[in-house]
Amino acid sequence: MAAATALHAFPMKVKASWDTHDRLPYNPHRTYPKNPNSLTPANLSTEQNLKSNSTDRNLISVSALLSRKSPSPSQARLEETYLGYDTWMPSAPKVEKPRSTYNAASLAYIGDCIYELYARRHFLFPPMSIEEYNDRVMAVVRCEAQDAMLHKLMKDKVLSEEERDVLRWGKNISSSKTRTKKRAGVAVYNRASSLETLIGYLYLTKVERLEEIMQKLGFSTGISSQMILEEASVTENIDLGK
Repeated sequence: MAAATALHAFPMKVKASWDTHDRLPYNPHRTYPKNPNSLTPANLSTEQNLKSNSTDRNLISVSALLSRKSPSPSQARLEETYLGYDTWMPSAPKVEKPRSTYNAASLAYIGDCIYELYARRHFLFPPMSIEEYNDRVMAVVRCEAQDAMLHKLMKDKVLSEEERDVLRWGKNISSSKTRTKKRAGVAVYNRASSLETLIGYLYLTKVERLEEIMQKLGFSTGISSQMILEEASVTENIDLGK
């Protein structure tokens, strides 16, 4: 009874508050406010490519994926003195016959790394935010984009018979089910793996040829901002055996 009297002597008050403002999206890596008007028309088209879940390589604009602002002369060095193919890439191990030493999956493994290195290097100029870097690079390294790039190489008849043979070898890589394969489909995934296999093979055998092919795809080999890619918009099917 005494305890109840004491509680009545000291009444309790409960206070609550509500936040009437919408919570802003939080990014622990952002150090500055995001400017919603910072996207240029080229970046907007890339943004559409990033958001598209289409696995049809005919609907993927490779040139838009690799588009970028041209660096001003004050921002860039002369191409002859900037990261030539003989110095900018890590030295490959000496392997006389890669296909006898490694299986196709191993070459695709290293090829995937080299391909992403090209993509990251390509977007180094002009400077962008880390989020923009990641968005642009991730759009290029998706297997759907790799499939579209392989489609262009085949359409333009850039590859030699030896290189086509490596593609056929890499296309038959067997791997477990992954979320990427489920999203893109087996055919797209296998074609992307074959391109990575070719890149890994050329990295170990003919770096100059690898540089030539990547340049034809539109990757920069220095500070060159000229895009030599066209839209990967064709309707015919490409047969790797032809």
